Amino acid sequence: MANFFKSSVPQFTVDVYQNEYLPEGGREVNAIATVTSTGGGTIGSAVSAPHLYAAGQGPDAAVAIMVDCSGSMDYPPTKMRGARDATAAAVDALRDGVHFAVIGGTHVAKEVYPGGGRLAVAGPQTRAQAKEALRKLSAGGGTAIGTWLRLADRLLSSAEVSIRHGILLTDGRNEHESPDALRASLDACAGRFTCDARGVGTDWEVKEVTGIASALLGTADIVADPAGLADDFTRMMETAMGKEVADVSLRLWTPMGVEIAFVKQVAPTVEELTDRRTEAGPRAGDYPTGSWGDESRDYHVCVRVPGAELGQEMLAARVSLVVPQHDGTVQTLSQGLVRAVWTDDLAASTSINPQVAHYTGQAELAQVIQQGLDARKLGDLDGATAKLGRAVQLASASGNEDTAKLLSKVVDVVDATTGTVRLKARVAEADEMTLETRSTKTVRVKK
Repeated sequence: MANFFKSSVPQFTVDVYQNEYLPEGGREVNAIATVTSTGGGTIGSAVSAPHLYAAGQGPDAAVAIMVDCSGSMDYPPTKMRGARDATAAAVDALRDGVHFAVIGGTHVAKEVYPGGGRLAVAGPQTRAQAKEALRKLSAGGGTAIGTWLRLADRLLSSAEVSIRHGILLTDGRNEHESPDALRASLDACAGRFTCDARGVGTDWEVKEVTGIASALLGTADIVADPAGLADDFTRMMETAMGKEVADVSLRLWTPMGVEIAFVKQVAPTVEELTDRRTEAGPRAGDYPTGSWGDESRDYHVCVRVPGAELGQEMLAARVSLVVPQHDGTVQTLSQGLVRAVWTDDLAASTSINPQVAHYTGQAELAQVIQQGLDARKLGDLDGATAKLGRAVQLASASGNEDTAKLLSKVVDVVDATTGTVRLKARVAEADEMTLETRSTKTVRVKK
């Protein structure tokens, strides 16, 4: 049997990639900050030994699984069966000692297991009890996802743990509460727990599911065939079990006179963070990144510096990773510097850093896919063709093969290099929804 245990706290590094040279009068500075966490998470095989844990190093996590039980989950019946099987698989992937609960979601939220406003502690007996309770799940009622999230928040907050995570499955639109009510629930839960969201089948609203995941710093995806739910839930839970550090923020400090244009995550997905800033002292702000295990993510920082004379240089920004401590202070995990140097060397000042160029293209790729699909839905075929053609061109140039394959199910590609495409006359709904849901997934820079 493979060893599987919690190792030491992860070590974080920040590597900054940029062209620091600006022409005379140049003001915009772009940099990619690659944040890598190593040495934490889990070591060994989560599949072969999911419940082993090093002595004295108990898990510090709580998980709430929210399962759609609305009436539409019975059409076809394989959806409800798939949801029960998937939740059982997720329960099996829980490590011993992790706090957990299962919630059944309709127009109200109900505790499926353990009940009584509390969490269970994962072990052989509670896993068996949870799976027995799942057998009684049946479909009926409406959909009000905000109520599911608020119940998950109440349950998760009852545990004295660092990592709080939700997994949410829905098959339909959020028809039994207003968009404002869902937004209020997301605002109330943001920063309190992270949440992965999945849409099963093709009757749900992509922007709702991706919006939930975005607000709660989780992942979103489509599982068009309910038969794929168990594998997907198992992978999600294993990833959640690998998280070791919660509430990590990207802190950006800028000198006097420097303006922040934007801050966004650009790998593994594009996620706009600019408007999520919270002030963190003089000229510093924090941008939430959620929980981390062993992984690497890329962030694009763009700032505007004051004009300066040739030969001058300055610190344009300092990028740090910080995590809150129990005493109210923060610990700095790592940091990197963004510089600006003014030069009359034309070759130096006009060169675009490869990482910056790559992720600028990946962000545009996500944007034009959304714009193209929106235009297609509105019947603007010329606009859709132009935007999706540009998407094909960007995906081809950056080596984003997964997105290129998804695009090829929506358009016929005449010439990928020039972005010449024709819209397909008929597109399977699952193919269009998959492209939209996964449009923000990016690829790393080719080495």
